[in-house]
Amino acid sequence: MLVNIGINEKDRKDTADGLSRLLADTYTLYLKTHNYHWNVTGPMFQTLHLMFETQYNELALAVDLIAERIRALGVFAPGSYTAFAKLATVKEARDGINAHEMIRDLVESNEAVIRTARGLFPVAEKSGDEVTQDLLTTRMQTHEKTAWMLRSLLDG
Repeated sequence: MLVNIGINEKDRKDTADGLSRLLADTYTLYLKTHNYHWNVTGPMFQTLHLMFETQYNELALAVDLIAERIRALGVFAPGSYTAFAKLATVKEARDGINAHEMIRDLVESNEAVIRTARGLFPVAEKSGDEVTQDLLTTRMQTHEKTAWMLRSLLDG
């Protein structure tokens, strides 16, 4: 059945392509954050372990929302490691790094997700896709706050 939500097919496809990149970045960040939750050590272990858990739980919910928006636009969402590796700008977690390096890596990765979301915003805006704009605004707000909180751990 054809999708008739007031957004033409080309614009829906362009938006879904951008959302697929956002999904790949978000899922890669989810895996990285979960990895760091498991493997963090040092004097800030308890604080970081709990902080990373809160962050990966939020990311797990976000990937579902992003994928469901792609489907609502009438496009299939990517869902494999191979597809995500091709689409993501966020790099996989690095093994054997200390807590300080984990925090720095997560700041950079959250900022990469923000740039991906921000880059898609004009596409959604042009097509009058307020639902995707709302999703992007929420994602940018969440990742900006997360990056700020993580960055604050590096100050001093």
